[in-house]
Amino acid sequence: MLNAPQLSTDPKLAPRRRWRLWRVGIRLIGVAALALIAGFFWYAALVPGADPTFDHSADGIVALTGGRERISDAVELLAAGRGKRLLITGVNPLTRADELSRFVPRHQSMFTCCIDIDRSATNTIGNAIETRRWARQRGFRSLLVVTSAYHMPRAMAELAHQLPDVKLIPFPVVTERQRAEPWWTSTGAARTLAFEYVKYLAALLRMRVVPGYGEDD
Repeated sequence: MLNAPQLSTDPKLAPRRRWRLWRVGIRLIGVAALALIAGFFWYAALVPGADPTFDHSADGIVALTGGRERISDAVELLAAGRGKRLLITGVNPLTRADELSRFVPRHQSMFTCCIDIDRSATNTIGNAIETRRWARQRGFRSLLVVTSAYHMPRAMAELAHQLPDVKLIPFPVVTERQRAEPWWTSTGAARTLAFEYVKYLAALLRMRVVPGYGEDD
């Protein structure tokens, strides 16, 4: 009868095994760190530092709030005939339409005819869900998306997740500070970009883990 193989009980082997595991773990952490750093520079390359050359039109326009430049640029696009209607999503519930219209005094009348305001969204996921409802109600098949340059990659990902059958055209808003101060020369800008990158990765992970989030609202 064959004897079963005996496991080594040499006390000298246990530290060696632990050291090998530590080395593997350190290498994996290093690879992950390099991947994150490379991903950050890839993400940074997606963020424009100057106003884009723009010659597009769509059925509708959506502006994700967060700065007056987003609203004024979106209204200017609407006034130029780049879309039929504009949705401004994520507006503070206490903010009135006439307060928003002061950002674009030349086009205040458009707030009574062609602009819809959403006050229920409180984050980018909510913006995407409300945009989906609005686009489907209007029968829109293409949208111009207006938000800050830093925020655009995550906004496009969330909107594409909610509206996979709608063509999305980005219109990134670049502030005067961004034009004058590239992110690599400013601690604050680099911090903002890094924070957006982390949130972008978290959004992609959530979409994979919970792909149907918000779709039955």
